[in-house]
Amino acid sequence: MDMRDRFITAVYQKAVEDKRIVFLTCEYGAPSLDRFRTYLAKQFVNTGISEQNTISVAAGMAKEGRRVIVYSIASFITLRCLEQIKLDLCAMALPVTIAAVGPGYAYGVDGPTHHSTEDLAVMRAMSEITIYSPSDGNSVQELSNLCFECRGPVYFRLDRGCYPELRPLAQIELDHGFRMFGNNRQACLVTTGSMVHTALKVARDLRKKAIDLTVIDIFRLKPLDADFLGEVLARHEMVLTLEEHSYNGGLGSLIAEIMADLGIWLPLKRLALKDGSLYAYGPREELQRNNGLDVRSVTEAVLQLGKDCLQAA
Repeated sequence: MDMRDRFITAVYQKAVEDKRIVFLTCEYGAPSLDRFRTYLAKQFVNTGISEQNTISVAAGMAKEGRRVIVYSIASFITLRCLEQIKLDLCAMALPVTIAAVGPGYAYGVDGPTHHSTEDLAVMRAMSEITIYSPSDGNSVQELSNLCFECRGPVYFRLDRGCYPELRPLAQIELDHGFRMFGNNRQACLVTTGSMVHTALKVARDLRKKAIDLTVIDIFRLKPLDADFLGEVLARHEMVLTLEEHSYNGGLGSLIAEIMADLGIWLPLKRLALKDGSLYAYGPREELQRNNGLDVRSVTEAVLQLGKDCLQAA
């Protein structure tokens, strides 16, 4: 099932039992929304193409005790509504979940208006907010349930399309905000969202070259257990980050901040979207390849960093 539909289905199942849950959409459709419109009409509101107003409406509903989900395209519901998110939701610490669909180049052929390449940098600067970035249907299901336990706003970053199911999240992983695939002392590749699947393919390719790669899936970027993550990173010889997001302020910046704050002096290579890459159109795979985010390019980056480390030693 599409990750978006998995999320909407999970919310629907909750809404059947809890009449406080209200789903707001900004004139966007999805097959999984039909059940909301038909069977839970009193808990479903189409606010029209008015994202800023939608956030304020959601804040008012939350202030009156409703548990509100706002569903929209990531680029629109973040940058266009930043002031409303900051003041109406974060400043008031209201429990509204923003279900943002289409991070990075998910809407590649629609161009710059739909590219969501700065959302993590912008949203993690907001106070009192929780940021989820699931990588598969299992994590969407498990993390969607946690949205209703958060006392403040939630930014839920949903990719488009269907991805292979990974193992369910363990409770200890839910507590820490990340999970590991592999556990070795060589290279560590930290990533999030759909790029986890790229990282796992890179790990398989490197295994053929007798190189073990630990893949870390950061599914909750805020709050994150930085101390424990730092312990994990420090076990390795080098660290790389991989994200379909700007170099500026995203996951790579977050990891660099953690390593600097904890005094972890290891080689760090950030793989992300280059400045100037916003003004691009085309299939997502092509745009990733142009930015060195495809499996081959990432594999080469890991190997090159390893060579650089050996020469430096």
